[in-house]
Amino acid sequence: MRGASPRLLASIALVAALLGLTFAGLSTGDYVQHLDRQLHDLHCSFIPGAAAEHGADTACRAAMNSPYSAIFRSSYWGGLPIALFAVGAFVFFSAFAIYLVLSGHRAPKRATRFLGAVGLTPLGVSVVMFSIAWLKIGHFCKTCVGIYLASILLAVASLAVLVAGERRSAAKPTGNADDTIVDPVPPFAVEAPSKVVSVVSVFAWLIALGVSTATPALLYIAAVPDYSSHITGCGTLEKTTESHGALLRVTPPGATQPATLFVDPLCPTCKAFHSRLAADGALTRLDTTLVLFPLDNACNWMLDRAVHPGACVVSKAVICAGSKQAMEVLEWSYENQDRIKSAAATSPQAARAIVRERWAHLDACIDAKDTGMRLDRMLRFVIDNHLPVSTPQLFLGSTRLCDEDTDIGLAYTLRKLAPGVVP
Repeated sequence: MRGASPRLLASIALVAALLGLTFAGLSTGDYVQHLDRQLHDLHCSFIPGAAAEHGADTACRAAMNSPYSAIFRSSYWGGLPIALFAVGAFVFFSAFAIYLVLSGHRAPKRATRFLGAVGLTPLGVSVVMFSIAWLKIGHFCKTCVGIYLASILLAVASLAVLVAGERRSAAKPTGNADDTIVDPVPPFAVEAPSKVVSVVSVFAWLIALGVSTATPALLYIAAVPDYSSHITGCGTLEKTTESHGALLRVTPPGATQPATLFVDPLCPTCKAFHSRLAADGALTRLDTTLVLFPLDNACNWMLDRAVHPGACVVSKAVICAGSKQAMEVLEWSYENQDRIKSAAATSPQAARAIVRERWAHLDACIDAKDTGMRLDRMLRFVIDNHLPVSTPQLFLGSTRLCDEDTDIGLAYTLRKLAPGVVP
């Protein structure tokens, strides 16, 4: 960009800011539409306005449901989306870039220096969010990547504006031997007569940036619905105990909140829900009664076909692991879901081979009559409580956690129903 005009460089910064605003707006829009507590498609694309992306396991959905997509999640249902702050920041940078485009060579040096400094802040935030997506979430949503790229372009353009401004300022003649001002090129800046004015200008711009960044978030907080009256209306657990002691009890040290969790080891939604509970720090605070509910007709008479082939074998492995190791086996099954389901779809014995490969000491127990009877009693416990054929289902005490509260509203609901669960 060497030798580029101030207007061209500022125009590039404007394009970057508008791109960032577009992707941040799309991300915020996807988040906001879920405030009706329903499941919606996400417009997760590098092309703004492209068709919505379907499926519960998209990278954008994983990012949206993660605890890193919003702050104050335990205070407001869904929390305060991070993308809202990006919307406000990119609005400011768009306006400031327009100011520089209109000013051209007349833009004051303090303005180009200001953009050169604060124009890097979206990139800094993007680096942090990129690291979280890589190391914590394991997915990169496309709208998020769009914000990252816009932040990079804005940072490059901002630095180019700064460098160009400094070069023109250094090349500007200040006088000759006769003290006559010589200015053969258009003046770059009309300097303020006082440094105080420059300081005040920069301070005012910083305030404007802060106000612009915070305003969307403040408006959102003022408008977000109060869901406290909705989170207890999804039913109760009629029977909390099983007469034969078939249920598994998993009690981490210090756990105090009684909970009953119905899961299928090969259920993708169960895996995602488990991850969210772990990320919110709730798993270690739940005194969990674990009920295996495999959606596999090999052992589940409620089904006429296998929704998750191989789930019966894996469920028996979890039962065989006992209370001390059940959660470890369950988490292993979540990590290997795709492999197990693909193998089971080819051969009924393939899932068993994968389990045997990792948990050889459980192999004999899987075939034991007592194991089959215990799993059968777990399924009858589901029937006795008149529960839908669906996983996961979590009961805090006897109160059922609504399906609508298992994703972005999870931290808020846990705080309301079980205050000691969320740290």
